[in-house]
Amino acid sequence: MLTKADLCEDPAALAERARGLHPGLVVEVMDARRAEQAEVLRSWCGPGQSVALLGSSGVGKSTLAGVLGAGDLATGGIREKDGKGKHTTTSRSLHLLPTGGVLVDNPGVREFQLGDCDEGVADLFEDVLRIVAECRFSDCRHEGEPGCAVRAAMESGELDERRYASFVKLNEEQARNARTLAARRERERKVGKSYKAAVERKRRRG
Repeated sequence: MLTKADLCEDPAALAERARGLHPGLVVEVMDARRAEQAEVLRSWCGPGQSVALLGSSGVGKSTLAGVLGAGDLATGGIREKDGKGKHTTTSRSLHLLPTGGVLVDNPGVREFQLGDCDEGVADLFEDVLRIVAECRFSDCRHEGEPGCAVRAAMESGELDERRYASFVKLNEEQARNARTLAARRERERKVGKSYKAAVERKRRRG
């Protein structure tokens, strides 16, 4: 959901760019202050459906929640020094919408991080992995090696360079997170082992 369309000279171009990030990605553009534009979201707000609003501070989450029927929620302005939103929403809130759906309004998100999600990345970039598998060499780095299917696909237009860059970025982040997760699990294992040893010593002392 791209909000504040009134502040952009060519919102349609930005929407098209966002759609190119993944096949089948649904991207809508609107001015969150205009209730009639919220109609594009009604199909997600029916009986038995739940909607969660996530995004940075100041992007219009609470304003959007209001036009969807969640009531008048407090909103704040934008800080002049950095152009970022003020944290008016400080806690999650659950709202029953007139259309029968449920909406969760969340505080602004400062950062998104990946968890342990190898399978998720593989599912998201199945098309890229299919092309990678066609490279002549299994250890191809896709940096100009002969028989590189990835480079060929980008040159022919089959694979968007931005999508491949996203694939590389997420893989690198996942690798870092996997190392961090492994280290944390090792620490937890050692703590658990120490705790069990302490309990056993206490039991023996009676």
